[in-house]
Formats: sequence, C-alpha cells, structure tokens
Amino acid sequence: MQKRLDGLVAAVFTPMQADGSLNLAQVGPMVDYLISHGVNAIFACGSTGEGPLLTVAERRDTAAAYVEAAARRLPVIVHVGHSSPAEARGLAAHAQQIGADAVSAVAPWYFKPASVEALIACLAEITAGAPELPFYYYHIPSLTGVGLDVVELLRCGGDRLPTMVGVKYTAPTVDELQALLEFDGGRYDVLFGRDEMLLSALSVGVRGAIGSTYNFAALLYRRLIDAFDREDLREARACQSRAVAMIRLLLRHGGLPAFKAIMKWLGLDCGPVRPPLLPPDVEDLAQIKRGLDALGCFE
Repeated sequence: MQKRLDGLVAAVFTPMQADGSLNLAQVGPMVDYLISHGVNAIFACGSTGEGPLLTVAERRDTAAAYVEAAARRLPVIVHVGHSSPAEARGLAAHAQQIGADAVSAVAPWYFKPASVEALIACLAEITAGAPELPFYYYHIPSLTGVGLDVVELLRCGGDRLPTMVGVKYTAPTVDELQALLEFDGGRYDVLFGRDEMLLSALSVGVRGAIGSTYNFAALLYRRLIDAFDREDLREARACQSRAVAMIRLLLRHGGLPAFKAIMKWLGLDCGPVRPPLLPPDVEDLAQIKRGLDALGCFE
C-alpha cells in the first residue's frame, strides 16, 4: 500500500445472518460493488463493521474474508482496536499474517488513557503485533470518550511508533484537522471520518476520507470531490447539502441499522445489527425510503 490514500475509503459492514451469526458469503459481492462504484480502499471491523460487538474470532474471520475478497484490487485496512491492548496486539498480528495492507486502532475505551503518554504506551503494544504494517490511529472521541490532543500524539509518538503513518480523524474540529495535515510538513496521512463534513475537510487539504455512507452513496461523494477539484464550489456545496440531508434522515431513524437497511434495498443484504443496537421498525423503513426517494441520493 502506498503511504497516502486518496479518495473514498468505505468503512464496510459486517454482514450477518438473520440470527446474528456471520454471513461472510456476502463479503465478495460487497467488495465487487464498492469497486464498481469507485471506492478506493476498505476499512474493516471498525464502528460501521460493529467491531466492538464481535468476538475476537469473528473479527479475525471477517478481516480475512475482506482481504481475500479484495484480492489486491484495493487496499484493506483492518481495525484492531480493543478495550484490551493485548487482544488488539493479537488482532494486529493476525491482520499482518493474512496480508492486510494496514491496521488501525482506537484508544481503549473502558479504562481510558488519561494522557498522551499513556496512549502512546497502548499504541506501542498494539503496533508491536504488526511491525511490517502501516498504522493509523483512529480518533473518534464521540464513541471512545478519549479526546486527547492528536497533534501532541504525533509530536510525542512519532519516533516511538515507527509504523504510524497517519490518523483516521472522526471529529468535527476542523482546526485540529488542519493542524494534523500541516504537522511536520505534512508528514502524516490524515483520513477524514465525518461524511457530512467532507467538503469542509477538502477545503483544508484532506485527500482521503473513510466513511459509512460511502458504501451506498459513493457516486454522490465522487461528484462532490470532482466538483471541488475543478473549483466548482456551487456544485460541491449542492452535493454536500444532499449528503447532509441524507445523513440527518438516517440518523433520525437509528443510524447504523438504517445504513444496513439501505444495503438490503441495493441487493446486498448485510443482515441485522447486534444488540444493543436495534433494527428500524416498519414505519422507520417507510420513512427512510420516502426520504431517500425525495432526496434523489442514488440518482
């Protein structure tokens, strides 16, 4: 994998059977669909993939299925974060063994690191499991509760985390995002993780983005990026506005469970979500369908 990832990186779902068991036979068709819609890479077993709700064995099986299905046609980043750094290290070692292109990890979220030094110690243990793979720190304070200064992480951890090449930055603080992009002459690859703010991220220099809605609306976001690149801000804003309306609609109806419902409508049934997440009810589904039709998100 090249150090820099450009374009759209789909944070992929973990497909499940109706009873909640894995349905890895669906992984191949999903990867083919994403490639046909211009997705540039895959991020497996993250938040969208319900990674924290899977067993370690399920996470290994899911990661292996995505690496096999990708078949080097596009890079696969495997999220290995866990509340136990030792388990995360084992997942990282497995990702290296199966031929993943990179690994990523959130901070431990139960007993949280209270300082940048504590976070570096955790990440050092995790990355030691995959010394040959590039590593992206996954910053998502809304879910982990760890909001430590990421610029300080790069400043203090750069030499102590030799495989760290970048950050998956899922936060709305564009000022910190810009500081990360410019740190040490642009040394690190910063991938943005808020789909509803992609245009804001592009404006400060982001070139790669990881997101959930890129699974089913990649064409809309590709139009946004193309418009930005040709300096057609009117079109770029229109695309972003449509994405914002789509995401607000889906969040009103459960977020991730609604995302999975859309995949079923597209012919790629990813099954239900794991508890404590709840599936949308019949009325939710009807409102989602009406709202998406009105927005024309898939035209």
